Amino acid sequence: MPKQKHILVIRLSAMGDVAMSVPVLRAFSQQHPNIKLTVLTREFFKPFFRDLENVTVFSADLKGRHKGFLGLYKLSKELKILGVDQVADLHNVLRTKILKFFFFGKTFKQINKGREEKKALVEGHKFEQLKTTHERYADVFRNLGYTINLSNPSFPEQAKLDQSTQELLGKDIKNWIGIAPFAQYQSKMYPLDLLERVIATLSKTHKVVLFGGGKKEVETLNTLQNKYDNVINLAGKLSLDQELNVISNLDVMLSMDSGNAHIAAMLGRKVITIWNVTHPYAGFAPFNQNESYSLLVNRVQFPLIPTSIYGNKYPENYKEAARTIAPETVIKKIESVL
Repeated sequence: MPKQKHILVIRLSAMGDVAMSVPVLRAFSQQHPNIKLTVLTREFFKPFFRDLENVTVFSADLKGRHKGFLGLYKLSKELKILGVDQVADLHNVLRTKILKFFFFGKTFKQINKGREEKKALVEGHKFEQLKTTHERYADVFRNLGYTINLSNPSFPEQAKLDQSTQELLGKDIKNWIGIAPFAQYQSKMYPLDLLERVIATLSKTHKVVLFGGGKKEVETLNTLQNKYDNVINLAGKLSLDQELNVISNLDVMLSMDSGNAHIAAMLGRKVITIWNVTHPYAGFAPFNQNESYSLLVNRVQFPLIPTSIYGNKYPENYKEAARTIAPETVIKKIESVL
């Protein structure tokens, strides 16, 4: 019997980028079931890959034994023991460039992030849809010599909720609407006063499930939970595995241009996204979503959008450009999807 081919896939961070790799790896493993994939990523992201066949996760300890140049050398030796034949680098940063040096002699292909195209988009030279990040990931496998088709995707079945999660959510027959209000930068968020109006209306007839992260975010979400019926804040209450189970049972997710949008999309949920100073043309729209699910700022009033790819640069008066998206527009879109 010939040896099973083995590909190392590298995507160390960030949460949304790692989540975007999941539909691509699912498509690849279904279309090439005889090829083994090992994903090099952070331990925290391991649950993202739990439903993928022929895929195992190797956790990088970048703050411990794999820190720095010597740490990456140790990491490369640990990875070589696995018998890797090829490397698909979906990250292409300094760390992975160093790993490429250690894997000299192996076929090592890296993502083309399209930096020049993205620069032209941000500087206003060409306002057009760029290749999606999912297709850029797929291109890495194509450059390794494989076909991969991302159309007609499949997704995991809805997860069963454990007893403690069911007790948190309660039992009823309402639609479940997930809402993730936060993002890495405030300039990527929908103003919270407008979002509260969305929550106040939707919670009258649906169950609203809130997702967040940091301590201040939890306090904000707790306030909303205490103010309205049918609103449940899950932030800080569940493990990532449990959160994924809940998201897989949502009827729709409302998210900013952030990781939660990509997590919901990788699980096959319908995802409505609100875009402030960033824009889906940069290629970061959630996987397999209708174009109309992206709610965009009025570019007549704010013509410089996208002001940056990641939302970290913008004119001061653009910080809340998303106020041009009325709460009624958000509510109507959610209701139409339901």
